[in-house]
Amino acid sequence: MTETREAMIKRMRMRSMRRGIKEMDLILSAFADAHLAGMSDAELALYDALLAENDHDIYGWIGGQFAVPDSYAGLIAQVTKGAHGVTRPA
Repeated sequence: MTETREAMIKRMRMRSMRRGIKEMDLILSAFADAHLAGMSDAELALYDALLAENDHDIYGWIGGQFAVPDSYAGLIAQVTKGAHGVTRPA
C-alpha cells in the first residue's frame, strides 16, 4: 500500500518530535511544523532520509562540528536557520 502525502507528513512530524536527544526533538519538530506542508515530494523524501540518520551526526552537522554530506547540504542549511539558540547561544 502506498503512503499518502498526508500520512507521510504526519509520520515525519512524529519522527521529528521523538528523537534520541532532546535538542534534536526541539530542532526537528520546529522545522517540521514550519516546512513539511510546503515541501515538494522530492524534498519530503530527502527529509525522510535525514530522519534515518543518527541524531548525534545531525546535531553535529547543524552545529558545524562535522562536515555535512553533500546530499544534505541544502536541507541542513535550512534546518540550521531555525536552530540558533539550541545548538549554540543566540
